[in-house]
Amino acid sequence: MSRRLFGTDGVRGTAGEPPLDPVTIARLGAALVRVLPHRDHGRILVGRDTRESGAWIEQALARGIGSEGAKLVSAGVIPTPGVAYLTRSMDFDAGVVISASHNPFQDNGIKVFSGRGEKFDEAREAQIEALIHDASFDVNTSGDAAVDREDDLVTSYLRHLGEVLPDPSSFAGTRIALDCANGATTPVAPRLFRELGFDVTVIGGEPDGRNINLHCGSTHPEKLAALVPAQGFKLGVAFDGDGDRAILIDHAGKIVDGDAVMLLCAKHMKSRGRLRGNAVVATVMSNIGLELALRALGIELVRAPVGDKYVMEEIIKRDLSLGGEQSGHVIFSEYLFTGDGMTTALSVLRTMAETGKELATLAGDLQTFPQVLVNVRVKEKRELKNVPDVAAVMQRVEQRLDGQGRLLVRYSGTEPLLRIMIEGQDQGEIQTWAEEIADTVRRTLG
Repeated sequence: MSRRLFGTDGVRGTAGEPPLDPVTIARLGAALVRVLPHRDHGRILVGRDTRESGAWIEQALARGIGSEGAKLVSAGVIPTPGVAYLTRSMDFDAGVVISASHNPFQDNGIKVFSGRGEKFDEAREAQIEALIHDASFDVNTSGDAAVDREDDLVTSYLRHLGEVLPDPSSFAGTRIALDCANGATTPVAPRLFRELGFDVTVIGGEPDGRNINLHCGSTHPEKLAALVPAQGFKLGVAFDGDGDRAILIDHAGKIVDGDAVMLLCAKHMKSRGRLRGNAVVATVMSNIGLELALRALGIELVRAPVGDKYVMEEIIKRDLSLGGEQSGHVIFSEYLFTGDGMTTALSVLRTMAETGKELATLAGDLQTFPQVLVNVRVKEKRELKNVPDVAAVMQRVEQRLDGQGRLLVRYSGTEPLLRIMIEGQDQGEIQTWAEEIADTVRRTLG
């Protein structure tokens, strides 16, 4: 087993195989308790999505947690951000989510939150990994495990979400469509929006343990995009498997991604004095169009590495209100330090209500620049600034872009590839420039 278990979003893999086999999961649960500041009689909250492997993974975790004298409390099927919120608001010592987000059902994962409702940092993850690999760390990995159930936890979470849209009266009877990806939002999103007065139609709302994210949800919004204009809905919302992302669909069936959501919400939040720090955090994958549009509004764009935990870290460090990813993972820190698809949808609805504008109009402020992505296989991953020919061609392309485009060149973390991404105003030009860099890389590193 690799010594590195945690990736950018927790421990993830095929359910039943290392590191998601019962023994390793139990050891992870025990190690989690060991690294907590106050582990005596600790209480840890767990939630999961709808994958068929979720129940036995919960039991394996409970065995490890119980072996260290702590108690596991289950909220059942609930979105990831629900666990993050409840961990903090209900004074749990930590929170655990069993989910592989937008992956297929065969996969699963374990995400860990601190008592503050923030994802564990890399230092704390390294402590857990060291214990798991420590042969002297003895853990009982067999037998039954006690799991407490608290059914009213979901109600507390939904009550908190209602604060995002404080006055839903203008939407009474408004028809919206939700795609729950057959995942964690299935038992909660329709309930939330109906309680707020919306007329809700649901697709992707019949989980069977194996159909999570299957041709539905935020990674496959095409069905929802066709449904919304065909049946005259005001908008549609497509969640991912664990509910921390949302992709929106306007009334005409156009897909509205995380970049557009961040722009429209940042613009409105600034006008209402709610945009702390006058800045937004996005990852290196967000389009240059977002950066230029925010700049025109006098709002700084802070770039972070790919991964919502890096976005969260920048938000906390700079005390900002808003950040996220193009994929629809958006963080509104006045409510929660992790992405929440339902909070994202409600924040957009609030912007619509307070501006009197349709989603299509609000999202139209984002002019997405053409993008080219080229992958080049390499024999070695040398520092590019130390490869003169590559450094020179990259500098020439940067000069041609002249601040009206973006060049991002980075090695893959898992494959022998160099990824070249260029955004600019002319598709033909940036394609030529990307191939120019690629040819140079093939000649020097390929």
